Amino acid sequence: MTAKPSVFPSVGRLLVYGVLALATAFFLLPLYAMLVTSFKDAEEIRSTSLLALPATLNWSAWGTTWQSACTGVDCNGLRPFFWNSVAMAVPAVLISTVWGALNGYVLSLWKFRGSDTLFGLLLFGVFMPFQVVLLPMSQVLGWLGLSSSITGLVLVHCLAGLAGTTLFFRNYYAAIPKELVNAARMDGASFWQIFWRIVLPLSTPIIMVTLIWQFTNIWNDFLFGVVFSGTDSKPVTVGLNNLANTSSSVKAYNVDMAAAIIAGLPTMVIYVLAGKFFVRGLTAGAVKG
Repeated sequence: MTAKPSVFPSVGRLLVYGVLALATAFFLLPLYAMLVTSFKDAEEIRSTSLLALPATLNWSAWGTTWQSACTGVDCNGLRPFFWNSVAMAVPAVLISTVWGALNGYVLSLWKFRGSDTLFGLLLFGVFMPFQVVLLPMSQVLGWLGLSSSITGLVLVHCLAGLAGTTLFFRNYYAAIPKELVNAARMDGASFWQIFWRIVLPLSTPIIMVTLIWQFTNIWNDFLFGVVFSGTDSKPVTVGLNNLANTSSSVKAYNVDMAAAIIAGLPTMVIYVLAGKFFVRGLTAGAVKG
């Protein structure tokens, strides 16, 4: 007779669960501290410990952060900076993803003489520090008349992310059987027909990886935002920095914490809702090749 499997987890499995639970608590502790602090008033922050729960849920800090907190001499809250980031991130993510998909499609399935060399040169963009392109990029934006504008930031992020998105799609498409493309060619399918009808329907995992990756990088960027933005085009990361560094008679820690959560909320929501697609895309070949 075969023994019935135990309904209780083994000691080793319990140990693994315990370590994972401790690691989760360790990494979530700063978020917890930010969250509980944002619901306290100034007096409660001074009289209680950092990790103590608030006596009541006080939403005043959130309203102040969104509508009337001062960032320098501007006291319109974090709202305009947040919507600047939305206006910048959404088109930049979509354009860089489509652009990378087309590059990866050409470099993997429509190879030409020198395509591998071109791909190798393009990879320099993945490892090149962005600080070295600040001056030439500012000159290009000036020539194009896009300085200190959201459109200029969109262009900068598209160019900065192009190498990474091309790498993702090229390595993913390299695993697609060449027979599919060759058969479509023999049937008279054009370049765009093969892309839209054969390649793109197979690309859902890598598209999700690229969208999440690009959105996270662009939304959290501070360097390009502080260098290339103007008064009316600063992203939320710059607004958060200005809010935290604005001096006042009493430091409003609850406002700072609420602002930090608002600034990071979109990326947290993206990973909670689409994190499983990110993992599936990576395991489907996003970084193989």
